[in-house]
Amino acid sequence: MALAVCLLFDTRSDRLLRDLWSRLEDAGVSTLATHTHRRHHPHLSYVVLRSWDLARAQQALSALPAAEPFTMSFHGTLAFPRGRAALAPAVTADMALRQWRIVTALKATGAELHRNYETGHWVPHVSVATRAQGAQLATVVKAIADVLPLTVRVNRAAIVDSATGQTWPLPHIP
Repeated sequence: MALAVCLLFDTRSDRLLRDLWSRLEDAGVSTLATHTHRRHHPHLSYVVLRSWDLARAQQALSALPAAEPFTMSFHGTLAFPRGRAALAPAVTADMALRQWRIVTALKATGAELHRNYETGHWVPHVSVATRAQGAQLATVVKAIADVLPLTVRVNRAAIVDSATGQTWPLPHIP
């Protein structure tokens, strides 16, 4: 079980990303639409925690400066080990600073971070395929290329339990 601090998208953007998942599912590629509990939302994780105190994490995140909704642009595909593939966003200095603030605040609560979300190791992405193997990667890359460039709007943030899909909305976008 892991807990993630996620950026979530407006209705239009969420629909565009779910449409991409649907096209890949129709092509036989597993996506977050059918992964584990099937309650996944298109998202970008600022951080994933391996251990935490939920109340302390919520308090620390609520104390961070609020940010306005913003747009995010995607221009490529990322391929990760074990068949994971994702949209690659353009990362602004502001977005990197936000992630650093969240990491710093959560570490101060005693939370243990997944190593890939530590400062200097974070690779921002929006997951698309969960187990694309071999030739399926070509299908994923083509499906993503067909929708690029893609601009989406981040309009909220939440803490998400990846094991259950339970979410705790944050009062603002950190």
